[in-house]
Amino acid sequence: MLKVENFSVSFSYNSSQLSKKQVSAITSLDIEVKAGEIMAVVGQSGAGKSLLAHAILGILPRNAHTAGKIYFKGRSLTAQRIKKIRGKEIALIPQSINYLNPLLKVGTQVARAARLSGLKNRDEAKQAAHSALARYLLDDSVAKYYPFQLSGGMARRILTATATVGMADLLLADEPTNGLDALAAEEALGHLRELADTGKAVLLITHDIESVLKITDRVSVFYDGITLEVANTSDFTGKLCLRHPYTTALWAALPTNSFTSPPSQATTPSNGKTGGCPYHLHCAKHGPDCADELPRMQELRDGLVRCHNA
Repeated sequence: MLKVENFSVSFSYNSSQLSKKQVSAITSLDIEVKAGEIMAVVGQSGAGKSLLAHAILGILPRNAHTAGKIYFKGRSLTAQRIKKIRGKEIALIPQSINYLNPLLKVGTQVARAARLSGLKNRDEAKQAAHSALARYLLDDSVAKYYPFQLSGGMARRILTATATVGMADLLLADEPTNGLDALAAEEALGHLRELADTGKAVLLITHDIESVLKITDRVSVFYDGITLEVANTSDFTGKLCLRHPYTTALWAALPTNSFTSPPSQATTPSNGKTGGCPYHLHCAKHGPDCADELPRMQELRDGLVRCHNA
């Protein structure tokens, strides 16, 4: 359904000397999501998770520069193509509640999303909107609210309902459980699993690794704009079968595990060298090649890893 190959994103800006400079936000992301699958994307803030979702939808700011390939249903996802299918075949559950239109009642917004995806009849779209709200534990009266009348948790459920009410084959869910109570979060994740079971694909961006392991098929681990590992959900349960030292450290940082301090984001080495593994400064297993050469993605134990010493 979705394939991203060697994808990078940088941003240009004017320095204090009025010269153009560029800063790299994503260096090398590789990900593949199959139909009927939920792929979780995890990593610390600033790893490039949300940027990937925005790049897929073509909603990066004007000063963004991208390289690499993105394929949707086996075809290149060009700027012209994404304009035609955005909101119809690919839908976003955004992280920020500011994506709601402040001038429209939320019921109208959900109904518009249903019509955009293919329900041309107004009454059918309205009924679909009410069903979507009920699915996320919101009664009919909420449809008459404006966004400013919603709590943060209610607004997040409205955003999820708006994205899932239609017929999109690929859902990009950016922290869909943020601000939700346990019951609402479980319902939202359960619905994503049901949608995947019908043949849709879900790219689930999250910090809550433990909760999403109940519904995901695979987990992609990002660090400093690079994909370091793609693991099966089962690799996190029972006897750990993780491949990359960073994934192991991230898992150990959870309160239910050893609750050790997670590694910080990469910093430029004091010798000025760049281009190696971004995690090597914090890795106990690093070798001489780690600082100089970015490892290639390789298959290992039914998963993928980018590490010289995996």
